[in-house]
Amino acid sequence: MPLSEFSLIDRYFTGHSRHRSDVALGIGDDCALLDPPLGQQLAVTLDTLIADVHFFANADPEGIGHKALAVNLSDLAAMGALPAWATLALTLPKIDEDWLAQFCRGLFALAEDRGVELVGGDTTHGPTTVITIQAMGFVPPGEALRRDGAKPGDVIYVTGTPGDAGLALAAAFGQATVAPEYRADVQDRLERPQPRIAQGLALRGVASAAIDVSDGLAQDLGHILERSGVGARLTVDRLPLSPALTASLKRDAARRMALTGGDDYELCFTVPSKKTTRLEKLAVAWRCRCTRIGVIEAEPGLRLVRANGSTFSLERLGYNHFG
Repeated sequence: MPLSEFSLIDRYFTGHSRHRSDVALGIGDDCALLDPPLGQQLAVTLDTLIADVHFFANADPEGIGHKALAVNLSDLAAMGALPAWATLALTLPKIDEDWLAQFCRGLFALAEDRGVELVGGDTTHGPTTVITIQAMGFVPPGEALRRDGAKPGDVIYVTGTPGDAGLALAAAFGQATVAPEYRADVQDRLERPQPRIAQGLALRGVASAAIDVSDGLAQDLGHILERSGVGARLTVDRLPLSPALTASLKRDAARRMALTGGDDYELCFTVPSKKTTRLEKLAVAWRCRCTRIGVIEAEPGLRLVRANGSTFSLERLGYNHFG
């Protein structure tokens, strides 16, 4: 007998999440009842992933479950918010119990690790797999990291090694060849990004602006510049290129991948010059790299330069959802 919507929810989602004390009523009713802590603002984000648009339909279901939540937690990290709750809307062309079991394994493993409880959602039948997750978290008033706070003289940093996920994606489309010893590493970066939550929390009171890198470093930094009404000079020689990137692509091609490849879910942020020493001391304890790559300037626009001052050009800045 095929599973009904409610038996599917009971089997795969009810009772599989952690139980937070601020959840008065979770999955199983018309609404969740939640108790936000006093004196905190609620940060809310939502992302939709569509099969063969945002992930390959035949990809590892456990990785899909992980990534579906991770991309939302990355948004919370970019705001300096502490994750708490999530809801899930899941559209499936058919009920594949093995796929669902693996999907839930990836989703709930990350949720448990990051202290998130799934508190509600919806399941429905449709022509293709569509996953929409809404994530919510807390941030003290006035301490949220935003895109509109960068000032001339601020230093630009990025976490991790941007470009690795883009390299895996390019390889999947036959546009690049990954050195054999790094194939598993870059595939993991694409399928299981690690949201930089601890870094986002540490940046409260330190960073002047922040964004997560989902559509390409150059393009996402451009959102900070636009919202802040400033420009930037980024030195491409400073980009933190991974061994996988440098072993697989020529140097300038690797730099372009680091600037334009999507799906990294690293943090790009700006720090006033008087706080850079504090930031770099904090970053020593981080489980990822933190690299100074440029400086905010008053003149609008993003200027990419080499260490010798010559211009570095790009044909595109990053991923465009509509073309």
